[in-house]
Parts: sequence; structure tokens; C-alpha cells
Amino acid sequence: MRKQALIIIDLQNDYFEGGRWTLHNIDQAAANARRVLDSARASGMTVIHVHHEFQIENPPFFAPGTPGAEIHKDLMPIAGEATVLKHRVNAFLETDLKARLDDNGITDITLVGAMSHMCIDAAARAAADFGYPVTVIEDACASRDLEFNGQVVPAEQAHAAYMSALGFAYATVTTTDAYLG
Repeated sequence: MRKQALIIIDLQNDYFEGGRWTLHNIDQAAANARRVLDSARASGMTVIHVHHEFQIENPPFFAPGTPGAEIHKDLMPIAGEATVLKHRVNAFLETDLKARLDDNGITDITLVGAMSHMCIDAAARAAADFGYPVTVIEDACASRDLEFNGQVVPAEQAHAAYMSALGFAYATVTTTDAYLG
């Protein structure tokens, strides 16, 4: 029997307006993530909230103990929902995420959150490598402009490139409406 979990990754205050690392289209991504979260809660699906705190001096964002590192108010965990603190890009690395999934008999995972080009990408690839069928809800994820060799890659293009790569070999990539429909 299949059993699915929703994993919400890094929808923390520093990614929102007024934060230290604002993402493109984060409000819409968070609104879509909330729709998915509401549906998961209504169906009794396992929900796991992953949040990041850097363990370096002068982190660019997600500094421990700061309001920016807190999970956004619209996506706060409720009683019975697990939280996983990570210190690396990959939510599985040096955390108990896989153990929590296995302990709950999870066979399939759905990912929403941020950043598309970092933590979503890393979690999707790691989960697929562990053998989980992965769904990424692309419009419930957010990115930002990237820079490489002096060239700016707009957030929309970065997001699209990563979703395309994930969809090729690691995950089913879909929209909120299609997922909930």
C-alpha cells in the first residue's frame, strides 16, 4: 500500500519581503504551498516541515535565533506535524528525515518550498536516490536570480531549468491545480 508525505522545505521568513534573502514570487509559491498543506491536513497525510539554520559566522540568512530563521506564519506546523532542522542544503544530509519517513511507512513524497535551485533540487534528487517516487509542485516553489560568470540568470529561467532537470529523471513535476485537481 502506498503512503505519501508532504515535505515543506525552508519556507522561512528570510525568503519573504523584508527578509535577508528575498525570493522571486515567494508569496505566490507560499500561497500554493498553503493550499497543498491544507489538502494534506484534510486527508490525514503525514506532513514534515524542514527548516534551515546556518552554523557559520555571519550567515547570509537563516541565522539561528533570528526571526528570519523562523518558519513563515502561514505555514507553521500544528500539533502532530514533525519538524526537521537542517544545516546543509540537502534535507536528508545529517538529519533524521529519512528515518522519520521510514518509521511512518512513507513510500512517496511531495515537495514544496525553497529554493528551487538548491534545497528543493537536493531533496528531490536525494529522495529519488533513496528510491522514493517524488512529486515536486513547481508553482509552490520559489527561486531567485542567479549569477554565473558575470551573467545574470533570471529567477524564472533558473526555476524552469531546475524543474526541467528534475522532471527528466528525478521527479514528477506538476502544478498546484493539477496536484489538487
